[in-house]
Amino acid sequence: MSGFKEPGFADRQKAALEARKNILDKFRAKPGPDDPAVKQRQAEREAQAAAREKARQAREVEKAAQKAREAEAAAVAAAQLAREKEEAAAAAAALEAERKAARDARYAARKGRKK
Repeated sequence: MSGFKEPGFADRQKAALEARKNILDKFRAKPGPDDPAVKQRQAEREAQAAAREKARQAREVEKAAQKAREAEAAAVAAAQLAREKEEAAAAAAALEAERKAARDARYAARKGRKK
């Protein structure tokens, strides 16, 4: 069994040269911007972006419609509440008028007995 052989300067220099060569080969192997595969991927990305934008706009339209429906429901509820308050006030006024008429009748009857 042999021991560990420490790499010398020439070995390290050769390894660095090979590493640079591998990186350069890898860079050269990449397709250029005018390659059909690159253009196809770019077109797919643009189509996906357009689809996302269309979906976002549809969500915004739906959200605006939902807010309009909620506002309309709130207006209907407010009108119903106002109508109920008005009816309650009218009923209270009618009850008060009825009580006043009964009180006046009792007063008139009492006055009539005193005469």
